Amino acid sequence: MSENILRYFAGGNTAKGFYSLYDSNLADIERVLLLTGRSQREKSEIMEQLLNKWKDQACFIEIIYRANHPDQVEGFIIREKGFAIIDADPPRIIGEEYVGPQWETLDLEQEDRTANLGENQQILDSLQRKIQEQYAEAYKAYAKALRIHDDWEDIYIGRMNFTQADQVTEALLAKLFADTDKVTTKKSKILRRFLGAATPVGAVDFVDNITEGLQNRYFLKGRAGTGKSTLLKKVVAEAEKHGYDLEIYQCGFDPESLDMVLIRELGWAVFDSTSPHEYFPDRPGDSIIDMYELTVAPGTDETFAEEIAHIEAKYREQMQLGKKHLAEAQTVLEQLEDLYSKYFDHSRIANIYYEVEQSLSI
Repeated sequence: MSENILRYFAGGNTAKGFYSLYDSNLADIERVLLLTGRSQREKSEIMEQLLNKWKDQACFIEIIYRANHPDQVEGFIIREKGFAIIDADPPRIIGEEYVGPQWETLDLEQEDRTANLGENQQILDSLQRKIQEQYAEAYKAYAKALRIHDDWEDIYIGRMNFTQADQVTEALLAKLFADTDKVTTKKSKILRRFLGAATPVGAVDFVDNITEGLQNRYFLKGRAGTGKSTLLKKVVAEAEKHGYDLEIYQCGFDPESLDMVLIRELGWAVFDSTSPHEYFPDRPGDSIIDMYELTVAPGTDETFAEEIAHIEAKYREQMQLGKKHLAEAQTVLEQLEDLYSKYFDHSRIANIYYEVEQSLSI
């Protein structure tokens, strides 16, 4: 990658609620600094200052962004240095699967910095409740959208040639693993992430950054239910047979589905290139695999046009409603952040940054 930075999300606002993939990316990191504190803005500012330092040292850095504020840094990992720093407050779930021996927590909530907040506790509690209510409504809308999406999928599943789908998959697997002729007992290292997320400003993704520098990109096209995620799961199974290390990018809408499988060692990525992360070939080595054209009975779109239009309208209505609630939550969060900013004692922030910087010096 030209700038030595990989960008992605490790948590997402999904139809299953807030979904966490942090532990997958922090497993085996020797030192992890977990930042806690009420102000999301303040934690991001500290991490961005640290990033500015490390960017100048030509390290390869993984930057994790906030699904509820995609312009803000939620954490970063420098694997060659063996450390990471991340916002560890809810709803993020960190440390359920793995906690390293040199993991530590830095709490920014020193009493002398937050002493004046007590007089506003009722206001703070009210704002927090409003934020949680908006997130609950957003997740409810996304869950309803997923149920509608299932109806959308059923139309195409009922018109799909599964034998042909298997042949498409086998042909792709033969191409992807053409230079690999044996099964190994080596266990694949798998990193699970999100390439995009539902955010208050709509869908945001990092596909171009994630796939930068790869020799081959396979763009999966097709309608809902035409087997894109199933194909990706078969790519994962084949890669594991050969012991390749994988980056698996789960769907930011339905995290039980897959959006991308990537093996950097082999120089390729296969990904769902449909809305809301629709891309088209623009580099040498790019190619399209259209599951609708290859596996679904011709004329399906036309035969079911009225039903599809009705389902799509209901689906988009719920997705827009979810986005609206995320945006309302963000508006209230900004009010909360402004209160924190007003009442926090900022005199120690430089010292806190210095403490963090020193704790990461290796």
